[in-house]
Amino acid sequence: MTIRKNIEIIREEISAASDGRSVDLIAVTKTFPPENIIEALESGITNIAESKIQEAAAKFSCLNLSGIKTHFIGHLQTNKVKKAVELFDLIHSLDSLHLAQEISKQAERIGKIQNCLIEIKVSDEPSKTGIRPQELKTFYDKVCGLNNVSIKGLMIITPLLDNILDSKIYFDRAYKLFSDFSSKDFSILSMGMSGDFKQAIECGSNMVRIGTAIFGGRDYGNR
Repeated sequence: MTIRKNIEIIREEISAASDGRSVDLIAVTKTFPPENIIEALESGITNIAESKIQEAAAKFSCLNLSGIKTHFIGHLQTNKVKKAVELFDLIHSLDSLHLAQEISKQAERIGKIQNCLIEIKVSDEPSKTGIRPQELKTFYDKVCGLNNVSIKGLMIITPLLDNILDSKIYFDRAYKLFSDFSSKDFSILSMGMSGDFKQAIECGSNMVRIGTAIFGGRDYGNR
């Protein structure tokens, strides 16, 4: 099946799950070559995501990204922030105050307000990073004091589960946190990947990150 056809099917499934709500489809392009990305863009994709700075920089240099929004979904190290701020419209993985401060510093350097999502740690899985739910309000208030960072919402990555139906508890937990904020800018809830995006949308997600279902291969939406 072609990338174009996969995208058509996914859009139909998103529409059915969203019950009329607007949901952004983010094509997770990491590990996939530029020719696959070009096919996705020609099929109507307007959001692409990468997780490694060097890989993204190489790809972006040979793509026409006019009108395309770029998303960083990997764990961001502070020594990579300078380039990340130059390359990406939205950073999904803000997970510490130190990182936020460096993002603000590098964004100020180029006269940019960097849009970010706070990554929430919704499980006790040791490999997962993020802000714990009970610390979210304090963290959010501190980051809002930075001049060149704008928080747009939340992102979660669920633990690896044998049954995707078990993801619901994590999606519901994230949606409750999201719903508790009244800021007009706090509008994005990024959760759901190739295997569970329909369930995530039904639980309130308005941004899904899909790699495998578009391009094939292993599900690289999880890290």
